[in-house]
Amino acid sequence: MEAKALLFSVLFIVLSLRFLIGRLKRKPNLPPSPAWALPVIGHLRLLKPPIYRTFHSISQSLGDAPIFSLRLGNRLVFVNSSHSIAEECFTKNDVVLANRPKFIIAKHVAYDYTTVIAAPYGDHWRNLRRIGSVEIFSNHRLNSFLSIRKDEIRRLILRLSRNFSQDFGKVEMKSMFSDLTFNNIIRMVAGKRYYGDGSEEDPESKRVRQLIADVVASAGAGNAVDYLPVLRLVSDYETRVKKLASRLDEFLQGLVDEKREAQEKGNTMIDHLLSLQESQPDYFTDRIIKGNMVALILAGTDTSAVTLEWALSNLLNHPEVLKKAREEIDRKIGLERLVEESDISNLPYLQNIVSETLRLYPAVPMLLPHMASEDCKVSGYDMPRGTILLTNAWAIHRDPKLWDDPLTFKPERFEKEGEANKLMAFGLGRRACPGSGLAHRLMNLTLASLIQCLEWERIGEEEVDMSEGKGVTMTKAKPLEAMCRARGLYRSNLP
Repeated sequence: MEAKALLFSVLFIVLSLRFLIGRLKRKPNLPPSPAWALPVIGHLRLLKPPIYRTFHSISQSLGDAPIFSLRLGNRLVFVNSSHSIAEECFTKNDVVLANRPKFIIAKHVAYDYTTVIAAPYGDHWRNLRRIGSVEIFSNHRLNSFLSIRKDEIRRLILRLSRNFSQDFGKVEMKSMFSDLTFNNIIRMVAGKRYYGDGSEEDPESKRVRQLIADVVASAGAGNAVDYLPVLRLVSDYETRVKKLASRLDEFLQGLVDEKREAQEKGNTMIDHLLSLQESQPDYFTDRIIKGNMVALILAGTDTSAVTLEWALSNLLNHPEVLKKAREEIDRKIGLERLVEESDISNLPYLQNIVSETLRLYPAVPMLLPHMASEDCKVSGYDMPRGTILLTNAWAIHRDPKLWDDPLTFKPERFEKEGEANKLMAFGLGRRACPGSGLAHRLMNLTLASLIQCLEWERIGEEEVDMSEGKGVTMTKAKPLEAMCRARGLYRSNLP
C-alpha cells in the first residue's frame, strides 16, 4: 500500500510540475488570425475555392497582413503573401522548411511519400533530386529530348495550318495544348505518344486523359480531410484517392513493363532508370521508377498547357503585344526559316510575354506546402514545429508594393533588370520545381512558333474571357477559342 501511495504521490508531483511548466511557458507569438475559430474544426469553414483568392481576402480583412495564421482542424497553418517573407523562408529557413506535410493524396498517389515532390527532406529526397538533375533535367538530357519538343510543336502547327491554310477558322486551344504537353512528357518518359493527329480519340487515350485530370483535381492543400482525420469516417475522399492511385499505378507499370520487354533500349527516362535498376536493384525498384514518372507527368503536363492557354489569350486581348512579338521574330529570325529553340535567347520580348503570363496567371497559384521540421522564426513570429506553410504566389505576383500597375498585362515591365527575379511561379529554395528549365524551353518555342507561323484573331469584338476556374491549377473557366490561319510567308516552310 505504501509503495502504491508513493507511486501516486510521485505521479501527482510530475503531472503538477508539467502543468505548471506548461502554464509558465511563453505563449508563442503567432501571426494575426481571423476571429471565431470554431471548436475542433478551427477555420476550416473558410476554405472555399479558389483558395488563393480566399486567402487574399482573409489577408485584406486582417489589414493587408503579409502573413497570417489559421487553425485548420488539428494543424497550425501559416499563409504568406509577401515576397520578402518568402525569400526569408526559403533562404534563412530553407532547410527547416524543406519538409512536406503528409497529405492523403501524397500517401497513395506518391507511393507513400517516396517521390521527389512528396518525400521528406533527407538522404532519399537528395538522391531523387540528383537522379532528376542527371537523368531528366540536365542540359545534356534536355538537349537530347529537343527532337521530341520540335516534333510535337511542328505537329501542332501542321494540325492548325492544314485546317486553315487560306481562310480563318475557329479552333479550341485547350485540348491542343494538353495534347502537346502530355505527348512531350510521355515521349520523354516512355517513347509513346497518345494524342494530336486530329483523328478521333481512342478509348485508351480518353482513359489516360481522364485519369490525369482526376488526379490533379484531387490534389491541393484545401482538402478538409487532411486537417481533420475524423472526417475519414464520413468522407469517401480517401477511398476515391486509393482507387485513383491504383489506376495510375496500373498505367505506369504498363509503361515500365513495355520498356523492360522491348528488344532495343531507347533514350527515354524509363530506359535510363531500368539500366540503373540492373546495377542497383535494391534501390531502383519499379516503385522508385514509377515515382519519378508520376512526378514528371503531374508536374509537367497540365501546368505548361495552362500557361500556354493564358499566354495566347493575353495576346488575343492585346493585339499590339502580338504584333510587337511577331515583328521581333521576323526581324531576328528572318523570313526563310522556322524559329528554333536556340533562337529563343535572341527573342527577349517573347520571353517577357511568358514571364508576364506566369506573373498574372501562375499555373500553381498556391505553391506546394512546406512544413517546419523544428521551431523557427518567420518575419518575427514564432513558427512551431509541424506548422504548415502555404505561399500565395498569385497574391505576391499582384502585390502593388512589388509591381507597378500589377493588374495590367505589360510584358515591357521585364525589360527592367531584376524584375524576373521577383517571380516565383516555380517556387523558391531547394524544393523549387526542378523542371522549370524544361517548361521554359517548351513554352517559349511553342509560343514563338504559333506567332511566327499563324495569324490569330479573336472570334468576335469582345475580349477573350479571362475568368479563372476553381481547380488546384489556374485553368481558364472557359476554354480558349480563337480564329487562326497559316501566315502566307510560312506556308511553304511548314513541315
